[in-house]
Amino acid sequence: MAWSPAQYLKFEDERTRPARDLLAQVPLDAPALAIDMGCGPGNSTELIAERFSSARVEGMDSDENMLEAARKRLPSLTFSQGDLETWLPGEKADLLYANAVFQWVPEQLAVLKRLMRQGLKPGGVLAIQMPDNLTEPTHRLMEETALSGPWGHRFAGGKGKRPGMPTPADYMNALNPLSSRVDLWHTVYYHPLANAEAIVEWVKGTGLRPWLDLLEEKNRPAYLEAYTDAIRKAYPPLDDGRVLLRFPRLFVVATKV
Repeated sequence: MAWSPAQYLKFEDERTRPARDLLAQVPLDAPALAIDMGCGPGNSTELIAERFSSARVEGMDSDENMLEAARKRLPSLTFSQGDLETWLPGEKADLLYANAVFQWVPEQLAVLKRLMRQGLKPGGVLAIQMPDNLTEPTHRLMEETALSGPWGHRFAGGKGKRPGMPTPADYMNALNPLSSRVDLWHTVYYHPLANAEAIVEWVKGTGLRPWLDLLEEKNRPAYLEAYTDAIRKAYPPLDDGRVLLRFPRLFVVATKV
């Protein structure tokens, strides 16, 4: 699944706000090495570099398109390709940071524990945030539209569906034994967007991609039309004609013992 930096950055301000909120809660003053895991096009990496101007800041991502965009945005920083299921930094970091990537990582609790043990210095910080929106209309309707159309056979056996998130208690139980402190919270963002089509454009950059990738190209327009109609019904207009996208996110900040 190839990612599109241009599609992702159509809503850069809205997508970067949770990254700022996560970074604001990182309890570090002057880290020597900070790594943005799943850095995407570099919008979150830029925030880290601005806050920790004396640190060595690096980014990693699995997608070469995203890395190319990040390198163009921040040519003085180092960006490398890697798969978070197996990746570890070349040297232990003071900050391992991830904005909206671990929702895609299978067995993420095992990965997070490995990163805490092998990827961080003592006193280092793991800071992650993830969309927690699988029960929102945006994501429920992706599946309903997939299964109800003539293309439904392509989604048999749960294909296209993102795995569910661990519970908050799961994160606490996994990270507490490795941490001196674990902060965990939800924030619900409400994004006013122009119309239903804007919501579709938003999710085309992230959550909708696995569904579209499983469709034959000839069926993608019909799927998008059906999905947009369903989104229009699920998100009625505000008094000013815009629609309000509700977007819950989970934040975790763990400081290593």
